[in-house]
Amino acid sequence: MRRDELGAFLRAARERLTPQEAGLPGRGRRRTPGLRRQEVAELAAVSVEWYIRLEQGRVGTPGSAVLDAVAAALRLSPAERVHLYLVARGEAPPPQYVPAPLSPSLRALLDGMPLLPAYVMDFRFDILACNNAAKALFGAEFGAGRLGNTARILFCEPDLREGQLDWERFARETVGNLRANSARHPGDPVLARLVADLRAASPQFAAWWANQHVEERSRGTKRILRQDVGLMTLAYDMLCALDGSDQRLFVLTPADQATENALRTLVTARSTALTAIA
Repeated sequence: MRRDELGAFLRAARERLTPQEAGLPGRGRRRTPGLRRQEVAELAAVSVEWYIRLEQGRVGTPGSAVLDAVAAALRLSPAERVHLYLVARGEAPPPQYVPAPLSPSLRALLDGMPLLPAYVMDFRFDILACNNAAKALFGAEFGAGRLGNTARILFCEPDLREGQLDWERFARETVGNLRANSARHPGDPVLARLVADLRAASPQFAAWWANQHVEERSRGTKRILRQDVGLMTLAYDMLCALDGSDQRLFVLTPADQATENALRTLVTARSTALTAIA
């Protein structure tokens, strides 16, 4: 069934793409619409015989590089590329990174959660934006300068560890997340420099990195002890954008009524201070 689906999908993609759309010169009148098999093979830099066998489902399990070449030749969308992998290999492809600025809608979502600390970061753990509740919880400088990367905050700002009662577990999760991100973005120089800096600055990071631990953090809980509001227990969720930007929305929610009251106190105090400055 998968072989039949692969052939039907490739033929449909080929037949709806004109030579002009594919960047090929016009080659006279055609009896059938779309591209010929030899044209797809030419664009994908594979032999015509191999491409014909691919459409017929007779090439075994094709490699990722050649499938990406075929996807590019046929001008497949990201969703179509995933479908090609699924019917040709039985597995989804590695995600393609598509750099993108923070969207206005995501910015509005952050600002629309006035009592929930939240921020958006990229795969390097650089903070792209945060809301006032996050600054109320983590400090006014959170999200910029030396506090602009959550991994650097964890391992390079020892003064900020005070009150982070679950620091080691959360830090280990971060190391595992960074290793997973490094595999998805192996050629990214900024991420490579971040890892090198953290290995040099923190023996703990270096030891945990050497353990080859991999983790995809999505949710959990953490405890923060502050002198002004006491102990807070917070649940956290990390939500990923599906547009290829590899941006993640990190949201903290109170796990009990005492924490909700403490957050409200912190946010109110920050709002009052900002109003006084204005």
